[in-house]
Amino acid sequence: MIFPADLRLLLAHKQKTSARVRFLRFPHGLTAFQALPKLSTVHEVAPPHKVEHHPAMFLHAAERELGLASGSLALEAEFAASVDTPDGPIRVRLATFTSIDPPFAAADSLGGKFIAITEARGISPAELDLLRQAYTVMMG
Repeated sequence: MIFPADLRLLLAHKQKTSARVRFLRFPHGLTAFQALPKLSTVHEVAPPHKVEHHPAMFLHAAERELGLASGSLALEAEFAASVDTPDGPIRVRLATFTSIDPPFAAADSLGGKFIAITEARGISPAELDLLRQAYTVMMG
């Protein structure tokens, strides 16, 4: 898959009728498609990056990795986070599924599952912080 090494996605679904929010949790954690390195810390305010990849590039790559049709993911433009890692900074963006229901089969195919924010036990402190920020953006 063509996906920048310095970029991760949080993938979420918001039910249009009930506003129920669920995040896709992979076996390695919440960030697609690789775990954040140990000792990662989240900036409260994401510093600007000099070069930003066009969102279509990594959304299409994520859709292919999940086995979904083009247009199945949309970028949440209000969310941008930066994580300091021992290997250098990583940008984190939030993408939401556009379908009425979460794509459970796609999650299962990668060993993942959709979880509510209250089911996020056992994830790293950095991922918990990202989850909090993403949830705040999604709930407006």
